[in-house]
Amino acid sequence: MKKWEIPESLQNTQRVLIQRSPVSCCQDDLSCLDQVLYQPENNQLADKQALITSIDRSLQYLQTSRAIAAYQKYPVTGITRDRIIKSLTRFRQLLLTSQSAQELHQAIEREFVYYQSVGKDEKGTVLFTAYYEPLYQASRSPTAEFRYPVYRLPADFNSWPQPHPTRLELEGADGLQGASGKLRGLELFWFRDRLEPYMIQIQGSAQLQLTDGTKTTIGYAGNTAYNYKSIGRELANDGKLPLQGMTMPIILDYFQQHPPELNIYIPRDPSFVFFQENHGAPAQGSINVPLTPERSIATDKSLMPPGALGLIRAAFPFATSNGEMEHQIVSRYVLDQDTGGAIKGAGRVDYFLGTGKVAGDRAGVTVSNGQLYYLLLKP
Repeated sequence: MKKWEIPESLQNTQRVLIQRSPVSCCQDDLSCLDQVLYQPENNQLADKQALITSIDRSLQYLQTSRAIAAYQKYPVTGITRDRIIKSLTRFRQLLLTSQSAQELHQAIEREFVYYQSVGKDEKGTVLFTAYYEPLYQASRSPTAEFRYPVYRLPADFNSWPQPHPTRLELEGADGLQGASGKLRGLELFWFRDRLEPYMIQIQGSAQLQLTDGTKTTIGYAGNTAYNYKSIGRELANDGKLPLQGMTMPIILDYFQQHPPELNIYIPRDPSFVFFQENHGAPAQGSINVPLTPERSIATDKSLMPPGALGLIRAAFPFATSNGEMEHQIVSRYVLDQDTGGAIKGAGRVDYFLGTGKVAGDRAGVTVSNGQLYYLLLKP
């Protein structure tokens, strides 16, 4: 519907975020309401308390020296750290006192303005994908079964000459040659399946069930200076799979049927991610606060305001009682708390869906166009 797009009079202004009035609901389209906040019986989604927790984490970040530095350099006029803090604080109050999604939205229409991302087309169209925290089995030491490692950040990484070594140069075509080069002695955990450490590099964190019966978590520690290259797109370029309708389950199914081809396609992604053990701590975003399922997003932090309150609207998959995935267009209030190697430009958002198989199943089929707004109190 046209009302969700940036008005034509505001298009092509060479700005990343466009100030506009909140989008009003109409009788036939209530997708502007975050209705799940007022449906406590719905256990599939994060509730009001989860959103409050996520707000508090952003407020915590906004008091740090990192936040002060980030907003001193933030390029969008009118968006300041002080205004973000006041906006989050007021929204939190409204969230606690509003009795319905409609009441909350009406208060936002009165007190807030939207800053809409220009998206990928200057009309506000944003491509949404999703990510999650995988849950895998792993070993603290290599065995005949657990052979494929993830690696900790090298102590001398900042002095590595650029261009950095590529993935192929670091771990070899088969993913097993790291010990013969710059990665020697940096192995953190070992996995059964070559795809598992690679998926963790894409997602940025993981929960691990270890062979000794204990559990732990790992999270992002650094990466080489290469942009992520999608192995799905590479498969399409080679005519192995159609690009239209491609999802992660389709890609994974292809490699289950053709496992030797992992050694062809994974090395084509030159980027490489390093990890640290977090000893059970939850997955963290780039602003160093824990991510909240359904309430944290990743954007390009060279463009978008870190820690800010956003509203996203897009079609997302939900698991039905019979195990199918059903897409629904929904709005969600979110906090901008992360970034990602593939999340570049004003037209990309990655939505955090939580931990484990269901979250992974949902993330794997999330790909849709929608809109991204930031909510700020009227001056």
